[in-house]
Amino acid sequence: MSIDIKPHAYDPATHPELFDGVLARRVVAFAVDFIIIAIPVVLAAMFIFAFGIVTLGLGFALYWLLPAASVVWAIVYFGLTLGSDRSATIGMRVMDLEMRTWYGAPAYFVLGAVHAVAFWFTVSFFTPFILLVAFFNERRRLLHDIMLGTVIINNPARAALRSAPAR
Repeated sequence: MSIDIKPHAYDPATHPELFDGVLARRVVAFAVDFIIIAIPVVLAAMFIFAFGIVTLGLGFALYWLLPAASVVWAIVYFGLTLGSDRSATIGMRVMDLEMRTWYGAPAYFVLGAVHAVAFWFTVSFFTPFILLVAFFNERRRLLHDIMLGTVIINNPARAALRSAPAR
């Protein structure tokens, strides 16, 4: 029985253009994704409020579904967008980022969903200071990236612009 151990596909020493500016743009991508996830949740809360008024208070009972529905929506959002052919959420696409496995394969639905859950758990249990891990490794990976074997890089178009010689 042989075990095929794959080498890291992205070396920051030989391909610095893949990691140039990723951390700052990743923060902005997170904010964009947060807004995209929050809009349907806020709309659902407003609908439940109006429905509660119309039903003389009975509709307010639907508020107990909102936290679970919000979590399901967020997991599906990250799973579908990271598992797409672009391997990036909408926020990451806006910021020219993509997620890959450490050996270079694109992300898939389960990896995207677990990536989001791992982020929420690490930040919740270890406080946001756990995000400082990115400053102490050469690939600028966060704790949940390291745990799941993923890396966030510039997409090929942005990397090509960064590696092009200046005129």
